[in-house]
Amino acid sequence: MAEAHQAVGFRPSLTSDGVEVELSAPVLQEIYLSGLRSWKRHLSRFWNDFLTGVFPASPLSWLFLFSAIQLAWFLQLDPSLGLMEKIKELLPDWGGQHHRLRGILAAALFASCLWGALIFTLHVALRLLLSYHGWLLEPHGAMSSPTKTWLALVRIFSGRHPMLFSYQRSLPRQPVPSVQDTVRKYLESVRPVLSDEDFDWTAVLAQEFLRLQASLLQWYLRLKSWWASNYVSDWWEEFVYLRSRNPLMVNSNYYMMDFLYVTPTPLQAARAGNAIHALLLYRHRLNRQEIPPVRGAQWARVELWSCGVGPGKQLTARGFLQTLLMGMRPLCSAQYEKIFNTTRIPGVQRDYIHHLHDSQHVAVFHRGRFFRVGTHSRNSLLSPRALEQQFQRILDDPSPACPYEEHLAALTAAPRDTWAQVRTSLKTQAAEALEVVEGAAFFVSLDAEPAGLTREDPAASLDAYAHALLAGRGHDRWFDKSFTLIVFSNGKLGLSVEHSWADCPISGHMWEFTLATECFQLGYSADGHCKGHPDPTLPQPQRLQWDLPDQIHSSISVALRGAKILSENVDCHVFPFSLFGKSFIRRCHLSSDSFIQIALQLAHFRDRGQFCLTYESAMTRLFLEGRTETVRSCTREACSFVRAMEDKEKTDPQCLALFRVAVDKHQALLKAAMSGQGVDRHLFALYIVSRFLHLQSPFLTQVHSEQWQLSTSQIPVQQMHLFDIHNYPDYVSSGGGFGPADEHGYGVSYIFMGDDMITFHISSKKSSTKTDSHRLGQHIEDALLDVASLFQAGQHFKRQFRGSREEDSRRRCGFLSRQTGASKTSMTSPEI
Repeated sequence: MAEAHQAVGFRPSLTSDGVEVELSAPVLQEIYLSGLRSWKRHLSRFWNDFLTGVFPASPLSWLFLFSAIQLAWFLQLDPSLGLMEKIKELLPDWGGQHHRLRGILAAALFASCLWGALIFTLHVALRLLLSYHGWLLEPHGAMSSPTKTWLALVRIFSGRHPMLFSYQRSLPRQPVPSVQDTVRKYLESVRPVLSDEDFDWTAVLAQEFLRLQASLLQWYLRLKSWWASNYVSDWWEEFVYLRSRNPLMVNSNYYMMDFLYVTPTPLQAARAGNAIHALLLYRHRLNRQEIPPVRGAQWARVELWSCGVGPGKQLTARGFLQTLLMGMRPLCSAQYEKIFNTTRIPGVQRDYIHHLHDSQHVAVFHRGRFFRVGTHSRNSLLSPRALEQQFQRILDDPSPACPYEEHLAALTAAPRDTWAQVRTSLKTQAAEALEVVEGAAFFVSLDAEPAGLTREDPAASLDAYAHALLAGRGHDRWFDKSFTLIVFSNGKLGLSVEHSWADCPISGHMWEFTLATECFQLGYSADGHCKGHPDPTLPQPQRLQWDLPDQIHSSISVALRGAKILSENVDCHVFPFSLFGKSFIRRCHLSSDSFIQIALQLAHFRDRGQFCLTYESAMTRLFLEGRTETVRSCTREACSFVRAMEDKEKTDPQCLALFRVAVDKHQALLKAAMSGQGVDRHLFALYIVSRFLHLQSPFLTQVHSEQWQLSTSQIPVQQMHLFDIHNYPDYVSSGGGFGPADEHGYGVSYIFMGDDMITFHISSKKSSTKTDSHRLGQHIEDALLDVASLFQAGQHFKRQFRGSREEDSRRRCGFLSRQTGASKTSMTSPEI
C-alpha cells in the first residue's frame, strides 16, 4: 500500500539532514549475512515447529509408519530389506532378555529414518512442482496437458489438512530475472511518459549499463539467490523501510476501516472488549498454526468473480479451471510471524524490528494517559465482558494527564533519527513505562471523538474518518507498534498499521477475522454490552508513570508541531461508488482489477492532462519470503485507449477494442510480476549491489530518482466465507488507504464491497496546487461511467447518474440505494 512512498527517492541510507551514508560492508559479506539470517529463521521455525509437534509432520503419521513396520515384522516380513538387523547389531547388547527391546528400538530408528526421508522427498517434489508457473499463462477456459498433470500432482503432494507454515519448506525461491529482459521491460514502461529526446537518452544509458556493469551485478544477485531465502526481500525491508529517516505517519503507515454502514454497538468499551478479544483469539490460532495457509484462490477471488465465479454464482468452465489452478497454489506465510508483540525501534541510521515471543497485555492511550491492561487471568484469555469492564474503568478514570505525557507519542511521528536520540534519554528515565508500551501485544487508542459515516454530511464525515485513522491528531497513536487499534467514542473501529513488518494483505486477513468474529461469533447483548458477566476481582488497569526529563520537553513540542503540519497537509477523500461493481465487470468478461486500473489512467489524465508513472502493488508470495512487486500500469496500450476516449472522432467500438487490448496488457504485466518477472525489485536489488561495490551507474541512478505520481493498490477480500454479503451486504470492511507517494501525486486504494459497490480511498497533499483528492474522485467516477458505457450492458448507468449536488453526495455514499443509513446501529448481530 504505502510502500511506493518509501520507494520514491530511495537512498541506501540518509540522515534527516539529507547527508548520504556510504555502504562500507563488502558485498560478499552482506550476501553471507543475508543467508545467515535466512538460515537462522529456518532453524528458529524448525525448532518451534518441532516443539509444537508439527514438524516434520504429525507424530500420528510416524506412529502409523512404526505400527506398520511392527505388523510386518510380526508377520515375518522385513520391509527394511535387512537394515533393521544391521541396526540391531549396532545397538548395545543388554542381554538375552532385552532382545525384543533391541528389535523395537531398531524398528523405531528405521521408521524415523524412513519417515524423515519420505517427508524430505515430499517437500522437494512439492517445491519442484510449485516452481512451475505455466498455469498463470493458460488462456481462459483452457488447460494444457502439462498443467493438468501439474494440478493432479500438486493435489497429491499438498496433503489434506495443512497448517499455517506447512508449505514454507516447499515454496520455491524467487527467481532472478534476466537483466536484458528487465531493462527491455523498463524502457517499454517509461516510453509513454518520456519525450522522444528523454527516452533516447534513457535508452543510451540502459545500453551502457548492459555493456559495462549488468553482468557483474547480476552475478552477485544470482549468488545471493542461491544462498539466501530471497534475493530481494530482506534488502527491501532494510533499505526501503528500516533505513528510511522519514516520519512513519502518513509516509509509511496505512489504515484499515470498520464496516461502512453499521456499528454493532455504540458503546466504546464494549466494542473495544469484543475487538481485542477477537484479535487475541486470532493470535492464539496463529501461535498454534491453526490458521489455514492462504492459497492463490483467496488472492485471485476478485479475478475469478470477473470470470463468473462467486457466492451464489454458477461456476463457468472458465471460472472452474481458474479456481482449480489458483486454489492449489499456497502463498508464503512468513509475514504472519510478526503481527503481534512487535515494535519498530528507532535508530540513528537504521531502525530494527523487535519481536517478542509472547505478551499478555496491551498498552492503552486515552485522553493523554497511558495504561497497561492485562489480557490474561490465570493463563487464560479474559472474556470480552471482562475486557469491556477494564476499558470502562479507563474511560471513567478522571485523573488528568501529566505534563507532556499527553503529547509524548508525537515522538513516534518525528523523523526517525530524531526519535532515536530522544528515546535514548527516555529509556534511562522512564524505562519501565517504555518497556510496557513497546512490549505490548499491540497498542490501543480510545479516541474521545466519534467517527464514521453520518447522514447529515456523508462525504465530509467519511473524509474525516479516513484522516483520523491515517494521522489522528499526531500524538494519539504509537506509530512504532505493528498496529494500533483505534476505538472511537461512538463504537467505530479502525487500524493504523506500521508497514515494515508485513504488507497489507497480512493485516487485512487479521482484520477480516476480527470484524467477523467480534460481530458474528462473540456478538453483543440487547443493551449493547459484551455478552457474559463482569469480573469484579480483576485489578484496576495500571496507569503508566513517565518521568520525563526537561531536555525531552522541547523535543516533544517540536515533534508535535511537525506531526500537526504533516497531518494537516493530508487531503483524504473516501467515496463508495454504488452504481456498479464486480458483478457488472464479470458480465463483461474482464478482470475487475484491470478494469479499475485502466479507468484510473483515464481519470488521472483528465485530472492532470498528462500521463505519469503509475505504481500498483502486486504480491510475490508465490515464493519463499516474497513480498511485493510493482505493476507499471501506465502502458502504451492504456495511453492509446485514453487518447481515443478523449478523441471525439473515435467511436465506441473503437474505444472498446482499445480498452480490451489495454486490459490484456495489464493482465500480462500482473502475471509477470506475480511470477517474479517484474521490473522494479530486480532493478532495486541491482542498485543495492552497485552501491556496495561503489559502482556509479547513471542508468540505475535515474531509475531510482523517478517519481510515482499515482500510487495505487487493491485491497483483497480474502475470507469471504466469514461474511454473508448477499443477506448482510453492509457487514463488509470498507477497505483502507495510505498517504500519497509524491508531493504532487495521489495515493489511491480500492476494495470491492460485495457485487455492486467499489469503495475508493484517495489521498494527496494540500500544499500541492496540482492535486485535489475530491477532484480526482469526481474524475474516477466519470471515468468508470464512461468506460461502462462502452458496453451495451452499462449504457444505462449514465442515465441514473443525475440529481442535485446533495443528492449526488448521498447517492455516492449509498444512502439513496438503502433503507438504512450510517446511523444504523445493530445491537444484535446477524446470524450467519
